[in-house]
Amino acid sequence: MARSWIRLFSTSLLLAFLLQGCTTTQVTMPDRSGTNGLDTVKAGLFDTGKMWTFDYPPTDYFAQTYNFTPDAAWFERARLSALRVPGCSASFVSEDGLVFTNHHCARGAVDAVNRAGENLPETGFYAPTLAEERKVPGYYADQLVLIEDVTAEIQEAFDRGTTDDERIANRTQAIAALEQRYKKSTGLNCNVVTFYNAAKFSLYGYKRYTDVRLVFAPETMMGYFGGDPDNFTYPRYDLDISFFRVYDDNAQPLKASNYFRWSLGGASENEPVFVIGNPGQTNRLYTVAQLEYQRDLLYPTNFFLLDNLVRIYTEYLAKHPDKKLKYQTRLFSASNSQKLYIGRLTGLNDPVLLAKKKDFERTLKAAVAAKPALHATYSPVWNEIEKLQSEKRTIYPEMNALTMKGLGRSQYFGLASDLVDAALQLKLPETQRARQYKGEALDSLKRRMYPTDLEPELEREFLTLQLTVMASSLGKSNTSLIALLQGRTPKQAAGALLQETMISDKEKVTALLNGPPDAILNSTDPFISFVATTVNRARDLRTQYTEMSAREQARVQRLGKAMFDIYGTSIPPDATFTLRIADGVVKGMPYNGTIAPYFTTFYGLYDRHYSFGKKEPWNLPERWLNPPASFAMSTPFNFSSTNDIIGGNSGSSIINKSLEVVGIAFDGNVESLPNHVIYSEDRMRCVGVHSSGILEALEDIYKADRIVKELKAGKMIHEVH
Repeated sequence: MARSWIRLFSTSLLLAFLLQGCTTTQVTMPDRSGTNGLDTVKAGLFDTGKMWTFDYPPTDYFAQTYNFTPDAAWFERARLSALRVPGCSASFVSEDGLVFTNHHCARGAVDAVNRAGENLPETGFYAPTLAEERKVPGYYADQLVLIEDVTAEIQEAFDRGTTDDERIANRTQAIAALEQRYKKSTGLNCNVVTFYNAAKFSLYGYKRYTDVRLVFAPETMMGYFGGDPDNFTYPRYDLDISFFRVYDDNAQPLKASNYFRWSLGGASENEPVFVIGNPGQTNRLYTVAQLEYQRDLLYPTNFFLLDNLVRIYTEYLAKHPDKKLKYQTRLFSASNSQKLYIGRLTGLNDPVLLAKKKDFERTLKAAVAAKPALHATYSPVWNEIEKLQSEKRTIYPEMNALTMKGLGRSQYFGLASDLVDAALQLKLPETQRARQYKGEALDSLKRRMYPTDLEPELEREFLTLQLTVMASSLGKSNTSLIALLQGRTPKQAAGALLQETMISDKEKVTALLNGPPDAILNSTDPFISFVATTVNRARDLRTQYTEMSAREQARVQRLGKAMFDIYGTSIPPDATFTLRIADGVVKGMPYNGTIAPYFTTFYGLYDRHYSFGKKEPWNLPERWLNPPASFAMSTPFNFSSTNDIIGGNSGSSIINKSLEVVGIAFDGNVESLPNHVIYSEDRMRCVGVHSSGILEALEDIYKADRIVKELKAGKMIHEVH
């Protein structure tokens, strides 16, 4: 997406000030005056999407739409073949535990197994034998093996409460008790999953595999070919794949009873296909008031921070290319999230999209009002939720400014916050302290408190960014901020504060931490002093916000019950980073005044390499520059489909009716970015790597014959362990 049309839409005074400061992107305000016929816009049949749960498989809908009626065994095989890995989706593709996911889902794993003298992100990795597969520390794969409906037990606990706080507390306790009970009885990792705004609850039991070894990952420049400019676009040319293997408790390749077979030819145009994965989060069942709060405050704030993080990391790496291995993944993550928020803001400021959401809400309100049993209980909920959004607006900017850790925050403020928290705890009798401030836990906390990766040049930029937010949100009358800035601009103050602070000196910080608590609370260090004088206000604001959120959750749950009474499972629930099945068809789309084909080929990859003068991020790795004569350039490489996906679906296998892998989902086009609010198959597309293109690259470019044989046979061939 070209930066010239990246636009942030917000009526927030906070952002109006901020975006005159250090952001890199311009802001334009949409014209929301008048209706322009928007009152005639109607909600679509599938506006709430097609992320169906395995709890309520849409068998009748599949039959009506695709003349395909999968039985219970089909859904069970699909469920047990799928996996969830950290932050992503994956699947078994061989009876010998071979796991298929995206390259961008494996970046951290590649870094983790990188050895001295290696640069695996640049060279890629392939294990020619089992013995050379590398175990990834801390990595895991979860397989969903148990689903139980636990709605009645949780609802009964919720209803026992007489206040919103009691209801939410009762619900939380009931969920914790269920998870513990099922974990004890099954030995599985158990989580209660909330569906339909807490109208339904399911207990999901996962078998967790912790011996996971890297088998193959291409070079980052192939896994992320085209970089940020090509991200969220189609046509596309990415080899965004990787392979792992799960091992059993005896350190042998796992014998997987369920796995997806590999389709050699992939899917044809208009063929039904199914994405099996774990979509992260959608807000399609939110009220209009909740969406407007996100549009005006939450999303603009996050976008502002992400936009500047992208700028900071880009400028830093341009000056320090030797730091690429350490910081490039952070840049990729920030730029990916930046585009996500661009799309979310674009969607929420689309008057037609919002008109559809309003029509959905009107229709639901009318359906509730038409049923006397529902009307008295549920009709006031919308106004109550809207009022809560107004209350949250009054405190969010200040609360956000006084938040010392997280996105776009300097580690200097973060460490100062840790020191003040420790001092306040240490003034209490040990019996009253939080667990981490007692005995050996306290000693461990002290040892781990000082950051291991303080980079002064980056911290100066992060500090400037954080001070900019503070200056905007806290106002000119805040005495703590006045003392901190001393009439200087955020940029000037950042440079001066880093010269004044003692936090840069680990020995001084350690001595302060080991001294009396009052030495911290009375410190003249500018960071510590600021946190110490604002900590009570920050705590009060967080308490207020938490109480508002509890009241909101209680009303959202009531609204969910009403919605479920009206629609049942005819619409899917919002995404929860749990397993779903999303149907669609392989299809191109209108594009740039013409038509994008439903698949691309390797010819297009080389065209971009040469058309951009072999420049990054379109430069090809060395091994790709002179492909062998056997390499078929016309092989389908990437393809598009109408499947409903969102973040978290990365690494999801795309399968056909025969439970064969025809590709892997790795992205959506730019039109799909408003997907978190509303689904539309007109122009939104899932973008995948084609199964035949994967085989072509593995066989002819990477000479990964062992993997190719295993994928084709569904098991290891001629492999001795």
